Formats: sequence, C-alpha cells, structure tokens
Amino acid sequence: MTQATAEPGAEFLLQAKPQSPARIFWRRILSNWRAIVAAVVLGVIVFGVIFGPMLSPYERDAQDLRNRFEPPSAAHWMGTDDLGRDLFTRVLEAGRASLTVGALAVLVSLVVGVSIGLISGYFGGWSDNILSRITEVFLSVPRLFVLILLAVYLRMLDAPWAQPGTIGPIAVVIGLFAWMGMARLVRASTLEMREREFVTSAYSVGASSPRILSTHVLPNIASPIIVAVSLGLAAAILTESGLSYLGLGVQLPTPTWGNMLSQTQTYLTTAPWLAMFPGVMIFIVVLCINYLGDALRDALDPRTIVGKK
Repeated sequence: MTQATAEPGAEFLLQAKPQSPARIFWRRILSNWRAIVAAVVLGVIVFGVIFGPMLSPYERDAQDLRNRFEPPSAAHWMGTDDLGRDLFTRVLEAGRASLTVGALAVLVSLVVGVSIGLISGYFGGWSDNILSRITEVFLSVPRLFVLILLAVYLRMLDAPWAQPGTIGPIAVVIGLFAWMGMARLVRASTLEMREREFVTSAYSVGASSPRILSTHVLPNIASPIIVAVSLGLAAAILTESGLSYLGLGVQLPTPTWGNMLSQTQTYLTTAPWLAMFPGVMIFIVVLCINYLGDALRDALDPRTIVGKK
C-alpha cells in the first residue's frame, strides 16, 4: 500500500515551534516601526522632563529682564519669555506637571472604572443595574462644563490641598469624569469571561469571588485595559492643557504646557516661539501615546497576523 499524501502545509505546521504570548507580543511590537519611533521619542521626552530641569544651568523662575524675548540661541535653546526666563527649563518643568496630572488622572479613572466594571459584569443583577445607571448618568453629564465648574470651585477653597499651584485636585477631577469608558469596557469583558470554563470551575471548587476576580478574570482582561489606559493618558493630558489654557487648571507659579500657552497669547506675533514650543510638546507627546496605544492594541489582539498589511 502507498503512504497517504500529507495535506499541503502540514509538514510546516508540525515543524513550527510554539511561541509564548510574550514572544509574540514583542515580535509584533518590534515589527511596527511607528511604535518603536514613538517609544523612543516619548522616552527621551520623559527622561528630559524628569532630569532636564536638574541639569539645566537656569532656575525655573529666574528672571533676567535685560534678556527679555530672546529668540532661540545657543545660550537659550528655546529662547526667553517676557520676564527673561529660560523657556527650555520652563517647558521641561511644565512637562513634568502636565504628565503627572495625566498619569494621576488615568490612575483615578483606572481604579474607579475597573472596580465598577468588575463588580457590574461579574455579579450582575441589581448591582449591574445600579452601576450601569450611574455610569449612564455620568456619560450624560456635559463633561467640560462640569470640569470648569469644579475647577472654579477648587479655586475658591482655602484648603492647603487645593492651592492654585497644586496638581492633585485637578488630576482627581479629570479622573473622576474619565472612568465611564473604562467601566463599560471592563464590564463587557467580564461578562464574557465569567462564562468561561476555568472561571466556572474555580467557583465550583469554592473559590471566593474576590479571588476569582483577581486571579482568573482580571489577568485575562488586562489587554484591553492596557490599551484603554494608554489612550486615556493622551486624553487626560489634552484635558489638562485645555483647562489650564482657559485659566482653570493648574495655576501659576507651577507651569504646565496649557497655562504656558495661555500666558503667551499676547505675544503670538512678536515672539511666536513662546507658544510654539509648549504646543509642539503637547502635539508630540499625544501623538506618540496614540501610536503606542494603537501598537499595543494590535500586539495584544490574538487575531492580528504579524506582517499583515
């Protein structure tokens, strides 16, 4: 008898070595040149924001009235402002504040959104109904209008934690109105995950609900959460910049990219570099974060094929 002919491609499938999820993830990330460039640029900016002001020869608020409105030069890489302060140093300091506000706001929205989504999706019933209605109420509220009202209210408080230069209250306010999308995403993923066999088996052997959520559900829905966090960071930075530009975000003397843009409106024609550099920094950071978010979405998607156009 003749040996049966193998199907086309069967030999290749038998010889192929299985790859771990981590190896597949990094292979997909490294095949995306936009993500690599975005990660490098964002890493350089973050490094400069953290360590740049300490290495700069100028103080953040040091004034030199004899060198007001100096254009970019070897002595002042980004020029000087209306008080003769080094703009490069202030842009780095402003980046530290803006990125911190964005990170804290995302952390607040992450904690609130994941908690509500997990409880709503796993337990269902009356808890799902109540939490879903609360989420819909927050989604129906005009976010920018409420943020402006809360920012004005914080400015009226005389509490130490709500002083004009502090970034904590603004970050919390932004985060408390940015968790709804995260909650709905986690709820949908949890509804799907709780029907899986390993979750049902864990429940049948007596595992507690907190253990099931922390050990079985949350690790398996981490991929969409990571992508949502990366994209939420860009949105939080833009929101803070918008509030600060309107004069309702972080107040001087703490510089942010938004309030630096607000302070330079008068000099757009005479000293355009005062607005150009903070605006370019916002644009680059948000663009890099969005590219990384798209790359993470593709790399964590099991349906994505490496090298597919």
